[in-house]
Amino acid sequence: MYTKSGIRWGGALVLAAFLVSACSQPLSTREKGTLGGAGLGAATGAIIGAVVGSPGAGAAIGGALGGVTGAVVGDKMQNQETQQQNHQLQLEQQRRELEQQRQELEELKRQQEY
Repeated sequence: MYTKSGIRWGGALVLAAFLVSACSQPLSTREKGTLGGAGLGAATGAIIGAVVGSPGAGAAIGGALGGVTGAVVGDKMQNQETQQQNHQLQLEQQRRELEQQRQELEELKRQQEY
């Protein structure tokens, strides 16, 4: 039979392993939104759950709902960032093309002067 402290240590080890593996690369905007939403939802759920006598259940439900909401918001934000990056790349490419065309026009003008 498992004791409460054994379960806590097991949970802490799983959490520590997750945190170490999550640190291998930076979090995406979607992941940040999910974690932020889950944390905020769990905290809010625990507070509301404490009022009705079940903070653990409130935290679990709030964390799940907050995580889903955070993932949706984070996904939208990440899509906007991707669109902005694509637009910036297109603008840079067009700037380079304009500069190249300007140089070609200058060269043609010089050739006509001779």
